[in-house]
Amino acid sequence: MTLWPALARSDEAKHKIKQSKVLCVGAGGIGCELLKTLVLTGFVNIHVIDMDTIETSNLNRQFLFRKHHVGESKAKVAAEAVKRFRPEAKIQADQGNVKEPKYDVDFFKSFDLVMNGLDNLEARRHVNRLCLAAETALIESGTAGYLGQATVHLRGKTECFECQPKQAPKTYPVCTIRNTPDKPIHCIVWAKDLLFQRLFGRADAVTDLDEGAAPSDPTQGPAEGQDGAGPQADQEEAKEQKEAEDPSAFLRQDGETAEAYACRIFERVYGHDIERVLRMEDLWTTRKPPTALHLTDLPLSTASSHQNGASQQTAGPVSACKSLGYTDQHNDWTLLENTQVFLKAIRLFLEQRSHDVGAAVFDKDDDLAVEFVTAAANLRSIAYGVPTQSLFAAKGMAGNIIHAIATTNAIIAGFIVIEAIKVLAGAHDQCKASFLMQRPVGGRFLVQPLPPSEPNKECMVCGTAQLQLALNTTSMTLAHFVNKVLKGRLSVHQPTIMCDGFVYEEGDDLDEEELEANAANLPKTLHSLPGGGVKHGSIVQVDDQAQHFKVSLVVSHQEDLEEEEHPEGFKLAGSVPQAAQEPDQNQDKAAAGPSTNAAADDEDDCMIVEPKHVKKAITAKAVSAGVLSDVNGKRKRGAGGPVGPETDKRLKKARLDADVITLD
Repeated sequence: MTLWPALARSDEAKHKIKQSKVLCVGAGGIGCELLKTLVLTGFVNIHVIDMDTIETSNLNRQFLFRKHHVGESKAKVAAEAVKRFRPEAKIQADQGNVKEPKYDVDFFKSFDLVMNGLDNLEARRHVNRLCLAAETALIESGTAGYLGQATVHLRGKTECFECQPKQAPKTYPVCTIRNTPDKPIHCIVWAKDLLFQRLFGRADAVTDLDEGAAPSDPTQGPAEGQDGAGPQADQEEAKEQKEAEDPSAFLRQDGETAEAYACRIFERVYGHDIERVLRMEDLWTTRKPPTALHLTDLPLSTASSHQNGASQQTAGPVSACKSLGYTDQHNDWTLLENTQVFLKAIRLFLEQRSHDVGAAVFDKDDDLAVEFVTAAANLRSIAYGVPTQSLFAAKGMAGNIIHAIATTNAIIAGFIVIEAIKVLAGAHDQCKASFLMQRPVGGRFLVQPLPPSEPNKECMVCGTAQLQLALNTTSMTLAHFVNKVLKGRLSVHQPTIMCDGFVYEEGDDLDEEELEANAANLPKTLHSLPGGGVKHGSIVQVDDQAQHFKVSLVVSHQEDLEEEEHPEGFKLAGSVPQAAQEPDQNQDKAAAGPSTNAAADDEDDCMIVEPKHVKKAITAKAVSAGVLSDVNGKRKRGAGGPVGPETDKRLKKARLDADVITLD
């Protein structure tokens, strides 16, 4: 067989390129470069899917788009742009979600190759499962700054996308965000998902943060029977909690001016609410208590002078910072400046964007929304002694932004097309997993190729493994199990659940009686479900016909899961479990689930490889399996010691999303 790179010039490869039909999922940072490279290489039968529209923040790296395209479909604009490079190309563009029923197994079977440029883990898993079911080759990719990778996945020949565990997005205990934040991200999540929603979002919208703040949690106050606690104290605490949860307190009153409303909200969230939390004395036995903030303690005359003329803004997007003259988004604001931005942002929403109040949704490209969240989070950080963030940094954290580099996207798109030619020409043994490094490995190479790994026999998708699930069956509801475990962690789209005599189904073909029966079971705890319930040792069979995905979950009942470690209330382990045993104190270690890290919306595993002639280990800032470099790019030795060329320990994991590999 002809070897690469001569293969690319062979008549066979040229014929395959011209005749093949390929699917590109995603038309963003990598997707734009990929479409361009495909048509310039000779591909003429291309189908592209992307559900997103073009945003202003895309324009610095997605070069097929222009400013006048903002708001239009990414897939359609990208297709029109690349057709100008090769007018004879037949490019079908869909603005849609790849998880829609019309994109089923038969749809995937109609392609010779699928190439992913997605920006969320759930969709990637969905595409992986459909490619496996359709026996269609898949090429995955990702970039982060100067780092990037492209990997080939062939059913039965290489590992699938899910053969290696993927780190789930970091979640935080609700009680920590609400009452005891100690990190900037805690304050930003509170400002974005709770306060912004309450002030400007839909009144009926509910998030996890709107659930009761768990006064029954042992960290939230004196336990029952403890000295100083009694029925009266419990009633008073419950009354205070109810008042704190009352959403009507955040509604604008009749005749209340915008300025008066903004000041009242400030006093409520930074004065009254923090004073209420301070009365929970048990919270502060090992923590530094917060400090309540009051407008009376600030030089209001200065603040008022800035606030005057709130509606005198020049033409352009409404911005509190522009009104106040704060133009450097890298500056850290003082307490007074944060207060001014907070009050100004509320006034501008009420006075100049009143049509959005009651329906607003946080958008990282909405200047006023980002300014409000930044100021609100910083004020909470100041109250709790947490470091504040600049507008630029807060925007990245609130919008899950990881800054991408266009050059890296272009290089990775080239890798994808190289591997695509090999796959289409049948040269599967020449396929490589290609990794782009930030610095030359061994002082010579920026690109490190690696033969694809073999399938993992214990993979829950393409192997035969079971998963072990530890949770409290007497408190977790079926709704939480479906949303957090199946859809959130396992990316199941429309699950069918079977356990003993119990069946739960989702799908478009259910009749009204079945839908009502399913809805009636959702609030029930797993232990109380019909058919004897889910209990310790139960095996739950999960099936998604649309994804052609099946998995067995062996349940271990565990009442003492640490909330800080497992805030979603469960622990999932991927190894094949032994026969279920009664839970004990060692179960946490025996069934340790996948670790989590703060991240962008989506993640993947990137394997960073050290060439054989390099003796030093390539490491990164600690994630679950090792590290590549610290935040300054300096090499340092990981906890695992040197990386030997003779073992798979050379593979160092990092997390990535569609455009990026994020190294924590």
